[in-house]
Amino acid sequence: MPRRRMNLLDRAATARARRFWARAADAADLAPAEDLRGLRGSARRLAGALDTFLRRADDRLALPLAGSNAMNRPLGADWLWRPPLWREANRPRGHVGPQNGLQLGPGIRLFHDCPLAEIVLRQERNRREADLAPFGLRIEVLEFGGSFLSLAIELPGEAIAGLQRRHLFQAAFDIEAERQVKAFARIKVKHGPNTEEVTRELPVAGGVAAVDFDLAYTKVNEARVEAAWLDVIFEAPALNAVRLRDLVLSRRPRAEL
Repeated sequence: MPRRRMNLLDRAATARARRFWARAADAADLAPAEDLRGLRGSARRLAGALDTFLRRADDRLALPLAGSNAMNRPLGADWLWRPPLWREANRPRGHVGPQNGLQLGPGIRLFHDCPLAEIVLRQERNRREADLAPFGLRIEVLEFGGSFLSLAIELPGEAIAGLQRRHLFQAAFDIEAERQVKAFARIKVKHGPNTEEVTRELPVAGGVAAVDFDLAYTKVNEARVEAAWLDVIFEAPALNAVRLRDLVLSRRPRAEL
């Protein structure tokens, strides 16, 4: 549809259509069955188009607006980032029975060791007043014969530019689960042929939780850093639904003593 506002002719046509269907509704009890059958078909086609329009309009106009990158910046952070899956509409929005290694969006993959993946993934619109991220990710799991399910999120180049062992990464989650589930967050930093890992248990009690990853306790070679990832790992997630409403990563230098 061209990008224009409704002109006078559009408004007049819309008003005529509204009056026509109002009269048809008033006369429906006495109309001949043949006429009523034809009008019903037209009404259903019109209702389908209107429902589609309203759904898309509501999605576009819901707050926070799609593409919004409003985030709470931790004190001293020199890098702040929300992955695209929580910022922009993804296509497709959902996946059923995903294979191991499925790409969900730019820089994010799903991994699991379940031979029969009774898993449903769906990007959903956030609509709460407290939400900052436009979108969230819902993961529903039925039977699960494996031991883990994880999201692997590749960090952009800005995250590792000038990275030193005095840096701390932070991952802030807005997460909730229908049932108690054990979850972990892990930062992996590749430097040359080696990879350093820092793992923290992730509280899944509903609401915002943040975990820090201190690189001081690793052997990262600052001169050879090539890439970094965040893994979000769920152990034994069977018969559960997890909603990850927001995910924000940041980096800050450790305070000098």
